[in-house]
Amino acid sequence: MRIDLLENTWERHVPHDQFAYLRRNAPVYWHDVPDDTGFWAVTRYDDVKAISRDAKTWSTELGTTFIRTQSPEFIEIAKLTLLNMDPPKQTRYRRLVSAGFTPKMIGKLAATVQARAERIADDVLERGGEVEFVTDVAEYLPLQMICDLIGVPESDHHLIFDWSNRMVGFQDPDFRTSPEDGEIAAAEIFAYCDALVDERRTRPREDILTALVQAEVDGDRLTREEIDSFFVILCVAGNETTRNLISHAMKALIDHPAAYRELSAGLGDDALWRSATEEFLRWGSSIHNFRRTATTDTSISGQPIREGEKVVTFYASANHDEAVFPDAHLLDLRRTPNDHVTFGGGGPHFCLGANLARLQITCMIRELVRRFPSATHTAPVRRMRSDFINGIKHMPIAFTPH
Repeated sequence: MRIDLLENTWERHVPHDQFAYLRRNAPVYWHDVPDDTGFWAVTRYDDVKAISRDAKTWSTELGTTFIRTQSPEFIEIAKLTLLNMDPPKQTRYRRLVSAGFTPKMIGKLAATVQARAERIADDVLERGGEVEFVTDVAEYLPLQMICDLIGVPESDHHLIFDWSNRMVGFQDPDFRTSPEDGEIAAAEIFAYCDALVDERRTRPREDILTALVQAEVDGDRLTREEIDSFFVILCVAGNETTRNLISHAMKALIDHPAAYRELSAGLGDDALWRSATEEFLRWGSSIHNFRRTATTDTSISGQPIREGEKVVTFYASANHDEAVFPDAHLLDLRRTPNDHVTFGGGGPHFCLGANLARLQITCMIRELVRRFPSATHTAPVRRMRSDFINGIKHMPIAFTPH
């Protein structure tokens, strides 16, 4: 079988056939990359979790989380973000923002999330049920919530949406106006953050940005560049990934009408909705992969890995590993247990916003199902061209009102 796990493949489909072949025949597979160094593709669940939890052997800081080799200048900037830090530095900085994402804090947001999900679903109903799901539904709730947490005024929410698209969609021509556009978007969002930081220094608020401005790490204040980088990762991670998870959840229900009917009949069954949300997360893994760099000569499942080599863990493959998820190709809304790796497989890079993402998916999908007993695609779904983000760009659908 021809193995191609780069961006053009993901634009067409999730390559589950390739993953199944690799899990059976070459779970640690050397993958060439045109005009760049190759990488080891890791596809089995146990290996993905083991690598995720061993930051000492598998560094994100040495080469970033992206498959392709980055410039030294890019790496230096990337190392300012939590995503591309290694412990113990990453551990100290993570504590600064973790207080905003505890179960207690997310519980306080539950009423706001629910109210906003209801308004979005009511708007779909008023429009007769025909929508472009990504832009008319999925983008709004996560964008509003992360902007609230950070402290971005509602009049500027559209700016965050545009910048995050351009930064993570640099491989996709629909988002990239030039090869350098991702860097331009980063510069624009840094400048915007700088203006907000200046405001928070004189007029602090109860938001994460104020906490970053006032925070200290081992007695030192965060620099402006460090605050900018935190701001970017919160905007992108909090908006982009949850938006795509909501889109993938709705697509899964449209593609599996029996599951849609099951949820429609069980609107008051909280246990069903909890397990359904976990299955949506397993099914629609929002991040394709996470690259690490070996810090020493080692091995994975018997395959020798040399110091400095790239190792890429594929979450969609781990989430469909037959050894862990029986009938993994089936959408089972009552699947238990369901220890998926969509939020990173544990370890220091486990997603801070996991509980907020769960809450938003549950509320948004439940309010849509409450109002509409079924839905259909009205045009082909278009996926993002990216070997990092599992994105849906366009998904026109028609909901059927009661």
